[in-house]
Amino acid sequence: MHRLVVLVVPVFALLMACEFAWGWFKRRNTYRFSDTLGSLSQGLLSQALAVCTQLFQIGLYAMVYPVVAIWTRPAFWDSAIGWIVAVLLFDFCDYWLHRAGHESAVFWAAHSVHHQSQQFNFSTALRQESMVAFLGWAFYLPMAVVGVPPEQFGIAGLIVLVYQFWIHTEHIGKLGWFDRVFSSPSNHRVHHAVNDGYVDRNYGGMLVVWDRMFGTFAEENERAVYGTRKALASFDPLRAILGPYVPLVRDSWHTRRWRDKLAVWFKPPGWRPADVAARFLEAPFSLDEAMHIHDPVLTRAQVVSASIHFIGWIGVTLAFLWGADDLVFRTGLELLALAIAGFWTIGAVLDSRIRLRWAWCAQCALLAFSVALLA
Repeated sequence: MHRLVVLVVPVFALLMACEFAWGWFKRRNTYRFSDTLGSLSQGLLSQALAVCTQLFQIGLYAMVYPVVAIWTRPAFWDSAIGWIVAVLLFDFCDYWLHRAGHESAVFWAAHSVHHQSQQFNFSTALRQESMVAFLGWAFYLPMAVVGVPPEQFGIAGLIVLVYQFWIHTEHIGKLGWFDRVFSSPSNHRVHHAVNDGYVDRNYGGMLVVWDRMFGTFAEENERAVYGTRKALASFDPLRAILGPYVPLVRDSWHTRRWRDKLAVWFKPPGWRPADVAARFLEAPFSLDEAMHIHDPVLTRAQVVSASIHFIGWIGVTLAFLWGADDLVFRTGLELLALAIAGFWTIGAVLDSRIRLRWAWCAQCALLAFSVALLA
């Protein structure tokens, strides 16, 4: 499965290049250097973490399947109809996980990484979450009960995930009847927007029919403003992944009622107990402020350094994924730790929080250790 990800990376890269070229030609470029590197860094880290968390990616599903599966008919699941059913079932389960990711605070803390980019382009599609697998695996267990084999479950998930790549673009308008049935760029622009009326809408991965059935659909009718209502304003990957949990921990710690200490994690995002809301004031959401793009000015040396280091970590991460099945678990953890440190250093350069000479020293050491582990 990890090798399939490596093989599809050149296709993603080519499509991003085409989108960038089209935007440049139309004088409507939707890419920014720092934002793109930040999004792609999250995508690579999520894949590296997936190597080390197979128990949650597919392991628990495979353990439960022999015990609960009802319809274990290889002839059916190997047929075209069987594959269609498996993909539809995955998309249906994914709808509910995605909805939980917006309507429950602890799930939103994990999922919000995907929404933090203030741009909307193909690189945003690759800005995948790292923590959702720890929480979301149970949403797919109904597929095991129905009888979808573990290997088919994994491939169906990959199909649904790859489908969603092309709907992350501003360069494709409304598509008529297609928008009424399938997830499309128009529908997904709504989903990524922070505008009133757009928030918590259009969860469907492949089909928007689920949203129409369960009352979460919204039509695109105004220009979308992207990002999260509490802007990240940083390219630090660890801050992006762990930062959303900080206010939950703070409010849970400081609120007096035990019921509220638990409710903080499972109530909708933004809900706060009255006592901590009065003690730790937060400014209300402003669409005007959300329209301010975080894009610090970088020197040419910073751009060159971040680019070279990022290319190095692309190579290391793809080599890690290609050889993942042959690596012992400890080596996988060591490579993951080195990758986290490497991408953090790139983020520190983009945020101008580290001198370039120290970044070069750190990256040379981190990349050297990584190559040695892969050799």
